[in-house]
Amino acid sequence: MSDFRFDAKRWSRPQRITLVATAVLFVSLFLPWFTYNYGFGTISVDGLWHGWMYVTLLVSLAIIVYLVARAGFAPMPFELPVAEDRLLLVGTGINVVLTVLAFAFKPGGIGLSGIGWGFGAIVGLVAAIVAALPYALPEIQARRAASGPASPPAGPPPPGGPGPTA
Repeated sequence: MSDFRFDAKRWSRPQRITLVATAVLFVSLFLPWFTYNYGFGTISVDGLWHGWMYVTLLVSLAIIVYLVARAGFAPMPFELPVAEDRLLLVGTGINVVLTVLAFAFKPGGIGLSGIGWGFGAIVGLVAAIVAALPYALPEIQARRAASGPASPPAGPPPPGGPGPTA
């Protein structure tokens, strides 16, 4: 096994964006996500109020650890079962879905319960989306290109060919 020698130059630009945004998402989980003002004061709960956000916490931690290991080992000491970009797309995708759900489902329901979003919810939502973009956008573009027209659109008939019938 090779020695760990941290070198941030081993990260690609998408990896840097994902690392920073995932770290921000990780920290945001401990900030106030939902607040309630009851007249004499305000109470709040963090992003882990929804139990499923512990999955986001663990996935974020795994992404951070993987990317730090990626910068530390010239050849990785293990092989991934899938392509690295696909793995990061899946991990950040899970984070986006769970974060959007946590953002949408405030405590007290969707109605007018007086519960609002805190700073952490906004930061976490933006960070989750930004972390996924470097891997989601190329995937979306590739799928759009693949689902394009299979054959070129039909043009006008060649001259001298069959014309309109009367």
